[in-house]
Amino acid sequence: MNELIDHADTINALLARYGVKFGIYKNNQFHEQLFPFDAIPRVIPKDEFAEMEKGLIQRVDALNLFLKDIYGEKKIIKDGVIPEDFVFSSKGYLPECEGILPPKGIYSHISGIDLVQAEDGNWYILEDNLRIPSGASYPLIARELCRRASPRTFVNNNVVDNRNYAQLLKETMEHVNCGGIRVIMTPGRFNAAYFEHSYLAERSGAVLASCSDLYVENNCLYYKDYVGKRQKVGALYRRISDEYLDPLTFLPESLIGVPNLMSAYRAGNVAIINAPGNGIADDKGIYYFVPKMIKYYLGEEPILRNAPTYLPFYKADRQYVLDHLEKLVVKDVSEAGGYGVIFGRDLTKEELANLKKVIENESRRFIAQEVIDFLDLEIMDGHDQVKRKADLRAFVLSGKTTRVWASGLTRFSRNPDSFVVNSSQGGGFKDTWVLSR
Repeated sequence: MNELIDHADTINALLARYGVKFGIYKNNQFHEQLFPFDAIPRVIPKDEFAEMEKGLIQRVDALNLFLKDIYGEKKIIKDGVIPEDFVFSSKGYLPECEGILPPKGIYSHISGIDLVQAEDGNWYILEDNLRIPSGASYPLIARELCRRASPRTFVNNNVVDNRNYAQLLKETMEHVNCGGIRVIMTPGRFNAAYFEHSYLAERSGAVLASCSDLYVENNCLYYKDYVGKRQKVGALYRRISDEYLDPLTFLPESLIGVPNLMSAYRAGNVAIINAPGNGIADDKGIYYFVPKMIKYYLGEEPILRNAPTYLPFYKADRQYVLDHLEKLVVKDVSEAGGYGVIFGRDLTKEELANLKKVIENESRRFIAQEVIDFLDLEIMDGHDQVKRKADLRAFVLSGKTTRVWASGLTRFSRNPDSFVVNSSQGGGFKDTWVLSR
């Protein structure tokens, strides 16, 4: 491992050279920055990962059943498990997707589940990302560069090979392919995760295309290459938010979507990965109900726990939150990327009073959670090893079966006083080693 630390600067220089950057939009401006890599890996023992794997498969299977139910019969609402108003008031719920059953009934083909490990060793789910979760490419290319820098490290340590992600992605797309080529659809060079789009397309053998390369004719989606040759698209891994996908169904001003794409999807002629409408399942408010979903759909007790969560939507929870706000973390259910996260302990008395008023008036807008003192991991800060907060994004792929990639994106905060680890908030990332024995 010392060899990896010695080569960390070289690895980061190569990552920059290959364009492994993270772009963010702020104040209507696009900023591209390096996503700093730390050479000290997170290590997960084999038995620990096996238990985590079972819990992640259970959770994603239940979430897929929930999506199928919500856009179909809505039994979970009729049986009173989740309040009707709570579901349909979510910004992630899309009435345009009502009654559409995706190929093979799979909604979330690629799920990014964010976990943290508490000081006592227990893993907690922080949130579910079922729309367009990003980040798999970063540990994939980092491991490749680490192998080059220090081959002996991976000979001397029993680390599961993570190079199979591209194959897992390919098999997942092929399972729902409606007949045609596989395409990864990118909004273009200035997207925050453009490196990932191009890298995964190259590694998985899919075509990388933008909206100008795609069109719909007779309810079928086609790709037209630079010489004008057209090919039918059977599986579209879109890296574009729902609202921009089809200007004739969603936002008419979208310039990065494909007109009539939803018509081709509704006709069953193309699989869209992940399915439009998944935002209802990764609404931070719906997160509260996932343990109930597991019991309802699978008849099982949840293997992995949620962080202790309160819904101000409910009167008793709202009162608890108002009484203990200074000890809780409050999250805006519509925000992502570390935005909209407020730690009560950091607020002045006046700010606490103002936040209480907002919570009382807009109770559906927030969840509140106990602050989990999650594990610090060693990182390099110059020549010193220091400890920083870190989470883990696990990738779960749902195709013929549900599988968990034996790797993942470990993100860490570079700020010693911060619990927010997102790349958009200036964090870095590590490789994640799952041990084979």
